Amino acid sequence: MQITSHNIIFVVVICNKNITVAFTGHRDYDRCADERIYASIVQLYSQGYRCFLTGMAWGFDLAAAEQVVRLRELYHDVELIVVEPYASFRGLFHGADARRYDAIVAAATQRVVVGDNVGRRSYFLRNEYLVQHSSYLVAWWNGEKGGGTAYTVKRALRDGLPVDNIYRSEYDLFSEL
Repeated sequence: MQITSHNIIFVVVICNKNITVAFTGHRDYDRCADERIYASIVQLYSQGYRCFLTGMAWGFDLAAAEQVVRLRELYHDVELIVVEPYASFRGLFHGADARRYDAIVAAATQRVVVGDNVGRRSYFLRNEYLVQHSSYLVAWWNGEKGGGTAYTVKRALRDGLPVDNIYRSEYDLFSEL
């Protein structure tokens, strides 16, 4: 079902929030923790999570989505929902990232577009959507104070969502929030 309000498109996802995980992470993610992402997803699956939301930015979002697709090869009840900030977002991708993007969209259960214009508001709406439609967040957050990843992690914590930050550092990032 699609609902339009003030030029913003919302798609109602038929996924129980209680079994839904969202991903957020930095665009400069270099695939160094793909196995940790997969292990986290497998663990969440064993706890009953079946639906996974990705914001589709290059870097961590694409890598996490690929690991969900990998899990789906074993368990066909896994759902992957692509959440794009605006309809022409795919146009930002080129080369290998464009091919990865297209493969993830093709493998997705659903595709959601939350904004209709290029701009910060659409990214904000995408990040809000991820938090509002999930009950768990898997992050690749290096502790930077600004940006979409920091916002999404802080918003999830404020809303009481558990956050698994698989970024490994020498200090507790959450102690500074």
